Amino acid sequence: MSSNYAEVSILLIEDDEIDAKAVERGFAKLKLANPIIRTKNGLEALQLLRQPDAIQRPYLILLDLNMPIMGGLEFLKIIRQDEELKNTIIFVLTTSSADQDLVAAYNENIAGYIVKSDVKGGFDKVIKLLDCYWRVVMLPT
Repeated sequence: MSSNYAEVSILLIEDDEIDAKAVERGFAKLKLANPIIRTKNGLEALQLLRQPDAIQRPYLILLDLNMPIMGGLEFLKIIRQDEELKNTIIFVLTTSSADQDLVAAYNENIAGYIVKSDVKGGFDKVIKLLDCYWRVVMLPT
């Protein structure tokens, strides 16, 4: 089934208020009305995703790696073992440029790895990338 890009929800898993607001501003600046649901760590995100109808499908996840309680890599390992959630489309958006984090994330079948410091002038380029992605790629519903 083809996804309608206007209906793609975004689950932002981000503990940093400034980065979360920057992502939200990027969506607003580009006039994208996609619903954005935010959790502050992997545990909150898993609890949300396991609630029926808590987030509308299709959805994408923007995942930070360095968070309290449950970090992004632990979240990835758990979600990929969950039969209901293992096919979730996840983009990592992190401060970590460490090779071991990059490799570990791609080993968990992420769709992309974006280092925040490489995104100059805000998250506009990231949001444009996601906008193109869900307009072209068929997402699971």
